[in-house]
Amino acid sequence: MDSDDEQLLRGRVYGRDADDPHPGPLSGRAYAELVGGPLDGLLLDITGWTPDESGTGVCLRTDLGHFGPGGRALYDPRPANPARWDWSGDSP
Repeated sequence: MDSDDEQLLRGRVYGRDADDPHPGPLSGRAYAELVGGPLDGLLLDITGWTPDESGTGVCLRTDLGHFGPGGRALYDPRPANPARWDWSGDSP
């Protein structure tokens, strides 16, 4: 396992409660690291996503973005590295 993989395994998975006793990644699952914005450093579980689903980006609920509670953060897969998804802005 290279250092990039080790860095991913230290992250918390988006959607898991902060007080979850096991907030990190599970073996056998596929994750993308969220880079930048309010969810920076979290992992998004993309296990079972088709290339069309994982290639279009996501709009994730977060209270930490520009629009506060109920807002969303937009992330798109990085073309040269689809294991990292870059923040592209916030949405109400």
